[in-house]
Amino acid sequence: MGNPVAFTKTPQGHLSQRARRILRSGIGLAAVVTFVTASAAQPTVTTYASGLSNPRGLHFGPDGQLYVAEGGVGGSETTIGQCTQVDSRSVGPYSGSISGSWISRIDSDGNKVVVTDPFPSSQTNAGSGGLTSGAADLAFIDGTMYVLTAGSGCSHGVANTFNGIARVNANGTWQMIADLSTYQMNHTTKVINPPDFEPDGTWWSMVAVRGALYAVEPNHGEMVRVTTAGAISRVIDISATQGHVVPTSIAYHGNFYVSNLGTFDPDQLNTQSIFKITPSGEMRVVSTGLSKVLGLVADGLTLYVLETSYSTTSPGPAPFTGRIIRIAPNGSQKVIADGFMFPTGLTMGPDGALYVSNFGFGFPPGAGEIRRIALTVE
Repeated sequence: MGNPVAFTKTPQGHLSQRARRILRSGIGLAAVVTFVTASAAQPTVTTYASGLSNPRGLHFGPDGQLYVAEGGVGGSETTIGQCTQVDSRSVGPYSGSISGSWISRIDSDGNKVVVTDPFPSSQTNAGSGGLTSGAADLAFIDGTMYVLTAGSGCSHGVANTFNGIARVNANGTWQMIADLSTYQMNHTTKVINPPDFEPDGTWWSMVAVRGALYAVEPNHGEMVRVTTAGAISRVIDISATQGHVVPTSIAYHGNFYVSNLGTFDPDQLNTQSIFKITPSGEMRVVSTGLSKVLGLVADGLTLYVLETSYSTTSPGPAPFTGRIIRIAPNGSQKVIADGFMFPTGLTMGPDGALYVSNFGFGFPPGAGEIRRIALTVE
């Protein structure tokens, strides 16, 4: 199917009540803190790109350009009667298509071009808002792109597919190197949470560290290591000690840092955390009192946390309440930007700015955008 793709370096709406359930399917600082202070000086926030479909994970490639995993457009195919479906009391049954998702490259002028063949894309039932998943995240190893998928699998309405990690070739074609659907079915975690259990998983984020890929799955609650040869091993079953906390985003700086979404239940209001996880799987909480975290960046010992929704009164998604929290090395938390609409991904660019996938779920195809946050010097 061709050679692995090499990226050459260059100089330079509202959701229904049931829609809230989709996200349930699912650090070396000085101290654990539970307070957030307001930002004295808001950074400049601009629109970097628009016209995306359910944008999720995003990263700058070795060529200096931004690559975005677009969850895509879903589909109408179903697999009812062919395999175990996601419970209708949650967000099932899914429907999907074999070719509704992709990876896009965005240049510094905001121009977008699709750089891969399509990936499967699926959506939850209409009563839950029809939330769409497909390509979830991406990472680079030695100039080669690897893609983590979340919208594949029979339980997501796409027959003869599975969630996993794909290696992208120079001509945009790809091949799966790791079958994470089968792995999870054969290696169950300690805590399974019906009725929102998803047999194929809902993989969310991935990083490349020392030539291997590390991915986090929210619904089953685990973190795995995958080699470029496709060997899968579990780093930690997060559910075993934390229960169904819905781990989401992963970042790395000497150790791994993993955020959690929590569930949209009254007792989950602003109780989400950042966990420090060593490569050997030891874990501890290093920051808490956060809200519905879906993105995480480690810039040295400073962490940037993307909350998809913040409210002091309601645990459910609140429109235009997404915000970014800076966690300093001493553990203090500070809001540095807010007003985002259901954001789903966060990365830092080579220019030192933050980039956010905005309008990331629950919106029609083409409504998504990337926002750039020029950080202020303090």
